[in-house]
Amino acid sequence: MTAGRVRAAATTEPGRLQIIGAVLALLVVAFGAVTAFEVADRESAASDVVGRSQPLSADAAAVYRSLADADTAAASGFLAGAQEPKDVHDQYERDIKEASRLLVKAAANTDSATRSGQEIATLNVELPRYTGLIERARANNRQGLPLGGAYLRYANQKMSNVLLPAAERLYTAETGRLGEDNESARTWPFLSLGLGVVALAGLFWAQRRNYRRTNRVFNHGLLVATAASTVILLWLAVGHTVARSQLHAADVNGQQSLDVLNHARIDSLKARANENLTLVARGAVLTPDGKNDKYESDYTTDMKALREALGNAGGLAEDDRGKSPVEAAVTAATEWQQRHRAARTTDDNGDYEGALEQIIGPKESTGRSFQQVDDALAKALAHEQDQFTRAAEDGRGALWGLSAGAAALAVLGAAAAIVGINRRLSEYR
Repeated sequence: MTAGRVRAAATTEPGRLQIIGAVLALLVVAFGAVTAFEVADRESAASDVVGRSQPLSADAAAVYRSLADADTAAASGFLAGAQEPKDVHDQYERDIKEASRLLVKAAANTDSATRSGQEIATLNVELPRYTGLIERARANNRQGLPLGGAYLRYANQKMSNVLLPAAERLYTAETGRLGEDNESARTWPFLSLGLGVVALAGLFWAQRRNYRRTNRVFNHGLLVATAASTVILLWLAVGHTVARSQLHAADVNGQQSLDVLNHARIDSLKARANENLTLVARGAVLTPDGKNDKYESDYTTDMKALREALGNAGGLAEDDRGKSPVEAAVTAATEWQQRHRAARTTDDNGDYEGALEQIIGPKESTGRSFQQVDDALAKALAHEQDQFTRAAEDGRGALWGLSAGAAALAVLGAAAAIVGINRRLSEYR
């Protein structure tokens, strides 16, 4: 229809009704289409939070944790002497296999050109080199050769300076992607809401105009169109509000706690490895200023970070099931530090065997305290992971069916608006 014909049609009531009907149908269809598109985008992002980015973030944390635990187990096994305890050796093997498995899984779900892909490539190259150094350290240790300690220290340097930083960057990248997906899922659909308000305003105006010209209170077609548009708008507003609230809860009550707890567990593992290496090195490695034992200094730094992380985790925990394991970890960490000071005093007094018993012995040792810290953190992580998963799935569920429902209701509303206008047009025939 040309502009001239539109102007000509607008001079008669039937022509005006035809234009009004077309505009109303277009508004309702546009409202439904934009709502379906925006909701589908939010639902896809919410699904990514639950099924892709959060699991990848958790896997990256598990890679970091497995590598740190493997380094701790290697140092513990070395301290035990030529005959490494089977359970310690098995733990090391499990950690290396788990890290390798998770790296293969991450590589399959990550573009090699991304930052995460680059870190995965680094880890895949450097991990075999690390395990090779550990095997050399073990071989020399079984023969009673001092060179074994040097290989172990070199392996620890590779772990501390290359592998763990790469794993931490991988975790940071994946956690950042999780945050982006969460933010995308929570972004308000302003265009849909705006179109919904405009469509309802147009429908109310058309019905008021109809009443003023005909003195008829109701036009059934326009009423159905108004009801359909109102349902879409309310469904959109309520559904997105619930989804946004649940995804926010998943982030605040789940992911933030998981992030702090993951760092706490890594700090405890690094502290344990440095504690073991203090006895392995026997003062052979000093801080850059040459005044202090490097591993003892690193242990102190790691324990300070652990205590800070536990304090933050306690503040983020929202219920007793979350607070209880964190409090247990705090108690065990305090005991660990006390036992460590006693072991250092024993070693400084020249009783190496006594200090060794206090570090790796089966009873009342720092190793026992470390294990209590690790077990408590594992329990806290499991609880917070459950909290995150439930909240995130509830957020995704709040958007379920909205995209298809909005499209179907929009078609119904547009058809009803046209029928309602045609009923008025029929009066002029």
